[in-house]
Amino acid sequence: MAARSSDSSYQQRSSRRTSQEVCPWNEKFSLPLREHALKPRPAIAGKDARTLACDIPAMTDEDFRITFNGSPMRRAKLRGLKRNATVVLENVAPGV
Repeated sequence: MAARSSDSSYQQRSSRRTSQEVCPWNEKFSLPLREHALKPRPAIAGKDARTLACDIPAMTDEDFRITFNGSPMRRAKLRGLKRNATVVLENVAPGV
């Protein structure tokens, strides 16, 4: 019996993500990011999803404007980021 396309699609996406994380080729031949415009902003650099989700609800409008000035993230607006951060925290630690 053939796997459902959604199951197969999930397996492919999951497999690719895992492959990218463990492949020694990525470590051996990766290059430092040279394009300054693509570098993470200091306020979010090096943080995982849980840490960001905890930080975003405490952001003021001024913090948001400074952090994401000139960024497409401004389109989400602070209200939208706070909503998404709440969803992340509920998914990471349901019932907490």
